Amino acid sequence: MASWNPDTPCSCDCFVSVPPASAIPAVIFAKNSDRPRDEVQEVVFVPASTHAPGSRLQCTYIEVEQVSKTHAVILSRPSWLWGAEMGANEHGVCIGNEAVWTKEPVDEGEALLGMDLLRLALERSRSALEALHVITGLLERYGQGGSCREDPAPFCYHNTFLLADRTEAWLSIGTDISAEHSELRTHALAQGWWGGQGTFDFAQVFSLTQQPVRMEAAKARFQAGQELLQQQRGGITAEVMMGILRNKESGICMDSGGFRTTASMVSILPQDPTQPCVHFLTATPDPSRSVFKPFIFGAGAAQAPQVLSPTFGAQDPVRTQPRFQTQVDRRHTLYRGHQVALGLMEREQDRGQQLRQKQRDLEQEGLEAARGLLAGEWAPPPQELATLFQAFVEREGQVYA
Repeated sequence: MASWNPDTPCSCDCFVSVPPASAIPAVIFAKNSDRPRDEVQEVVFVPASTHAPGSRLQCTYIEVEQVSKTHAVILSRPSWLWGAEMGANEHGVCIGNEAVWTKEPVDEGEALLGMDLLRLALERSRSALEALHVITGLLERYGQGGSCREDPAPFCYHNTFLLADRTEAWLSIGTDISAEHSELRTHALAQGWWGGQGTFDFAQVFSLTQQPVRMEAAKARFQAGQELLQQQRGGITAEVMMGILRNKESGICMDSGGFRTTASMVSILPQDPTQPCVHFLTATPDPSRSVFKPFIFGAGAAQAPQVLSPTFGAQDPVRTQPRFQTQVDRRHTLYRGHQVALGLMEREQDRGQQLRQKQRDLEQEGLEAARGLLAGEWAPPPQELATLFQAFVEREGQVYA
């Protein structure tokens, strides 16, 4: 694996499996969010809502026009911003974003973050394809830009997205192009990035000729991820995806200097529309020492307060000008307990092993609940399903207490 500066920003890792690669008739989505190591990621539930005509919506930096109706979403997001690193909506759409550096210049001017685009797409889409159109439409209208890190020094990048639903997934673009902007190729020609002859490879045309070290490291993780998926082809489950996200040897589970995996998510999206989608989220860093907890949309679903960060209103460093001149403590209750648990795992081997076993046992309960639910062996009342995530968060907190 290539080496890289420990303080060099890195990209995340997204995975998807569609039948027949999946062990069951379902699309399996997974993502590790690799971010500045001390950044807190919260899990936020936003119910469906209707909005008055002409309403405006404040995103991380700019306002956009609100739509008349937004769908319920579950988001895993850096707690200082409006958007999200990954998430799902009530219609079984999942999206994860990736940082990319290309020949196109990065705009430091404030616009929509890639993470804002992700949340907007989830709130406004009933399918992965519709989410794709929402993102491209918003990009064309509002643009993408602004710092992606809570720090006075600007840190800006482009985004690519993995979009999935119960039937399909939209991935990075190479030569297999299903849809493109009418001026894509003429733009590449005008910039001198493509000669106009032969196969048009989007990734090759727009990628930097001399890749930064961080992207060489990402290539190694990409190759490792492909191999890990291929080894399980035909038998990929949510548990297999969790194992891949926990793979430290490949760097997929990142922990390098200033960056680490700060949160993780795995989703089961059954092809049968009568079956519920099950989304597993950690809300804590390092999936190898975290618990994936199940969330299911339904009547009665609500915010779990233990994974919601404190708010600071108009005094928040992201709201004051100039931005990010001060720091605030954004740790939520579960994050604090998890920090104590990580310290114990590192200091005391025996007690740390016992604690890790309790984490694994709790996670297995969630996986078994999902299996039973999708197999028709467990049919709890709707209210119990809607509060499943809350119950597992509470039990994890008890483990750390």
